[in-house]
Amino acid sequence: MARMKQVSTVLERGQVTIPRQIRQSLGIQPGTRLEFTAAGGKLIATKEQIDDPVRRLYGSLKTGKTTDEMMDELRGRR
Repeated sequence: MARMKQVSTVLERGQVTIPRQIRQSLGIQPGTRLEFTAAGGKLIATKEQIDDPVRRLYGSLKTGKTTDEMMDELRGRR
């Protein structure tokens, strides 16, 4: 993976925005848990590795259909 360098500002409450390009390249989505480590004057954020079968499949269908449309197809229209 190519090294990406982008700058973000720490807000008053310690919040920081992870730039979109970095989030996308690392697969960081809402709900992703990060582990923070301080080492050698650097802050290291690592995605928590959880073996969750549902999370592994999240977004894998890419059908372009809503859940309701898919359920109608499976159940047949009423």
